[in-house]
Amino acid sequence: MIVTKGIGLKNLLSWTLRHVVWLSLLMGGVALLYDYNLIHVNIPWLPVSVVGTAVAFYVGFKNNQSYDRMWEARKIWGGIVNDSRSWGMMVDGFVSNLFAENKLSSDEIHAIKQRLIYRHIAWLYAHRSQLLVATPWEHVSQGGFTTKRIKKYQEKFGIGLLDDEHTKKELRSFLPDAEHDRLVGSVNTATQIINEQSRDLAKLREQGYIEDFRHMEMVNLLKSFYTLQGKNERIKKFPLPRQYANMSRYFVGIFIILLPFSMVPELMKIGHHTLWPSVPIAVLIGWIFVMMENVADYSENPFQGLANDIPMMSLCRVIEIDLVQMLGETDLPPAIKAKDGILM
Repeated sequence: MIVTKGIGLKNLLSWTLRHVVWLSLLMGGVALLYDYNLIHVNIPWLPVSVVGTAVAFYVGFKNNQSYDRMWEARKIWGGIVNDSRSWGMMVDGFVSNLFAENKLSSDEIHAIKQRLIYRHIAWLYAHRSQLLVATPWEHVSQGGFTTKRIKKYQEKFGIGLLDDEHTKKELRSFLPDAEHDRLVGSVNTATQIINEQSRDLAKLREQGYIEDFRHMEMVNLLKSFYTLQGKNERIKKFPLPRQYANMSRYFVGIFIILLPFSMVPELMKIGHHTLWPSVPIAVLIGWIFVMMENVADYSENPFQGLANDIPMMSLCRVIEIDLVQMLGETDLPPAIKAKDGILM
């Protein structure tokens, strides 16, 4: 997530310079053909402007849908934050000797609470890791130059920014060894961790360390975690329909190809001296449409390890700090801080 007030010119150029280059070559090449009278095509500006208007509406729709996906993902993670705090509160307040026949020591009760909270932290990091696994339609999976470029972006403006910090928590740090070895081999580790929590709660109810009502409330919270996990997985595993995502790019391409064959001769009507000034004007118009398309294209997948991602690592760390403090621990992990204006 970009957390600076604005996007600096240097970063803007690093992201968009290649588009400026090919647009300049296209517009300049067409202008050169007109300058040497090699072509005499003159597409009226009116039909091109109609095409541009239609394309703008279509790209605007794609931007709206992409933003909805990104904002929904952020709201889901907000729900995870809130429910995780509720889980810590319930574990801290509900697990006790109140209804148990075999009383445990305070240290043994604390160990149960720690097990339940640590397992939940493991679920957070497992869920985050699974959301970062690339899908076939994400940019990093396209192969060739696109994959190399996206990996470079991930390194400079994405998850690569975390490499210098203690941000990679092994599940082994939060799960008992036997449990870890059994759960990490699952198809969906996060799902099995929540199920393990349910089994643990059932045993605690049988032993009397939580009674029926408290058990029901805690299980309902586990169901909420499943719901939130499933919503994130829906966004991750169901792309923006390709008929909207891809056709938008084709429409922008058609408009950009038509643009110089209308813009250049239209301005040449004023005089031959306006031929070359038409090039930067056409480049600017094309750049705006390309960037509208790219903003939508890179916003539709909020879990691909790039600068516009939901800051899952930061949110996981916030939850971890809150929960371990509920346990009374003072050796807290450091909060995730933004690097180069990007918070992951």
